[in-house]
Amino acid sequence: MESGILATLVLPVALGVIMLGLGLSLTAADFKRLLVVPRAIIGSIVLMFVILPAIAYGIARGFGLAPEMAVGLMLLAATPSGGTATLFTHLARGDTALALTLTAFSNLLGLFAITMFAQWAMGQFLGQEKTVPLQLGAILGVLAVILVPAVIGMFIRSQKPGLAVRMDKPVRLLSLVFLVLVIVALVIKERAILGASFQEVGLAALAFNAVGMGLGYLLCWMLKVPRHQATAVAMGLGVRNGTLTITVAGTALGSMAMAIPAAVYSLLMFGTAAVAGIAFRPKKQS
Repeated sequence: MESGILATLVLPVALGVIMLGLGLSLTAADFKRLLVVPRAIIGSIVLMFVILPAIAYGIARGFGLAPEMAVGLMLLAATPSGGTATLFTHLARGDTALALTLTAFSNLLGLFAITMFAQWAMGQFLGQEKTVPLQLGAILGVLAVILVPAVIGMFIRSQKPGLAVRMDKPVRLLSLVFLVLVIVALVIKERAILGASFQEVGLAALAFNAVGMGLGYLLCWMLKVPRHQATAVAMGLGVRNGTLTITVAGTALGSMAMAIPAAVYSLLMFGTAAVAGIAFRPKKQS
């Protein structure tokens, strides 16, 4: 579960390249439309940082997780969206602008949420009080990897729209290849966790993931949000930045046991997001 070259170099570089390609499909008008009817953004943030942490607490109690595992699940519930949420949204032909916006907002709010929930969970499950420092560097790193390349891609589109259109299919193919390679690498790297920890926390992590994505899509249906935006919301709630959770658990809290739920969740979420992407993808491609 240590960071390793996959998390520290390969994943950020590959994600940066993909985000550059995604930016080629975006314009400023895509973001302006979100500001006109912001209910998807507001609803997602409330779900992510109010309702889902409460659900995570219930799951931890209901599944009878060991105290450190329960703290780890609460950390995960406070963790913002991962950069690959935008990638999955793009592959499912969801609203990429909304996915980017949710990732940015959730990471800014997550800077405080993960600190607050970590301290609260330590008291609830372990009877300890421990100050958790703000993860400013980690959050800024995530934002840099996803936002800077996307902005560059948008600039290229504004200057070379024909090139942006021609790049659409190759970028989607490259994204798919990238996802397959990352999933295979993660399974190989964390194969010990699949056997040793899945029985203890796997079902709880899967339940939290399924509830998060399901509630996101249900919320959008209730708010009469378009399907392509519902896809972005579901991905944003289901695909979390597990690397950040593992870093907080292993460094700020000094417990790799607390990192296990995030490691297991990170493996599961790629599979569930892929299945959801197929289900959410419109039948007729534009």
